[in-house]
Amino acid sequence: MNPVESPAATSPDRIPGSAPAARVIPALTAADAAERWDAVVIGGGAAGLNAALMLVRSRRRVLVVDAGAPRNRFADGVHGVLGREDVPPLDLVAQGRAEVESYGGVVRSGWVTAVGGAEGDFLVEVGNFGTASAGADAEAAIAGAAASMSPVRLTARHVVVATGVADALPDIPGLAAQWGRGVVHCPYCHGWEVRDQRIAVLAEVPAAAVHQAQLFRQLSADVVVLQHSSAPFDEADARGLAARGIRVVAGEVVELVSEGDAGARGAGDDTSAAPGRLTGARLADGTLVPIDALVVASVPVAHVEFLAPLGLHAETHPMGRGEQLPATPFGVTAIPGVWVAGNATDIMAQVGAAAAAGAMVGAQVNAALVVAEVRAAVAVADS
Repeated sequence: MNPVESPAATSPDRIPGSAPAARVIPALTAADAAERWDAVVIGGGAAGLNAALMLVRSRRRVLVVDAGAPRNRFADGVHGVLGREDVPPLDLVAQGRAEVESYGGVVRSGWVTAVGGAEGDFLVEVGNFGTASAGADAEAAIAGAAASMSPVRLTARHVVVATGVADALPDIPGLAAQWGRGVVHCPYCHGWEVRDQRIAVLAEVPAAAVHQAQLFRQLSADVVVLQHSSAPFDEADARGLAARGIRVVAGEVVELVSEGDAGARGAGDDTSAAPGRLTGARLADGTLVPIDALVVASVPVAHVEFLAPLGLHAETHPMGRGEQLPATPFGVTAIPGVWVAGNATDIMAQVGAAAAAGAMVGAQVNAALVVAEVRAAVAVADS
């Protein structure tokens, strides 16, 4: 599997009804390192920015550290967010940054490498790679640049983890270049865009492939399952597929074929030029199956390795595919003062759900800070 964060989405410079969307994330400063923050939010996507927004509106000192490479930057638009339907992903986060900053929040570029300490006194180490243009660099390049520099150390009373996930994709030539366009994974994120087209489902795990095939059958009458590396389907699943006219094609997929010559792109490569239109899937025996869209089951893995010094690690999702950081529905982790929201703890969450989780966590952090401040005030009054 190839870990992918996304080919960069190309999108307008303005959101309808908004100011121009700034794409540049400023670098950390000496003043940032000198500040004792009420909360450092790690990750500037929908979850992180909404957590920060709730906190700054409660007059908290908040710093958001963001690498500028959101998971969904491959896609042309965000869906399922009421009032913001089809907004380009990078425009959505740019607008979110502006809103956080309008209340006094600070957003800086960086890659967090470690978190240590305890509630009330956390130390956050950040690889400061300077000013970043959101979406312009692949994840590996960002991490490498950050790791090569002396870290900036931030202090915080609480830490919010909203780093999202990386999608591991099947290692098939031509697949990563189409991720978010001709290659999709979610009927609710991309289904409308591929309606009535020739849709193929890449089977690796039987249950997942059948589930995807039946959901996408709602969107197109031309759906085929490519057996690829999957075990055979059981009788009930095979009958269900056949009953709805979904063919199963045996054989391993060895290549995706696109229209024209868009040039080779590796996993996570960023380019302003979209690949050519997907036209087919080539099998090991040379057969070319004509398709317009390929559905895959990516394996999302949470970005939480920097929490290892605290003893926090991602765990396998209950469904057995993907990894996320365990937490309560309120974003409480096993370490007091460390909170988590969005895909880092719920790999199934879409943008709207991630944003809602961020709002919940922001409110919970503020309440926890108030409890600590009341306790401190009472101690002073009693002394």
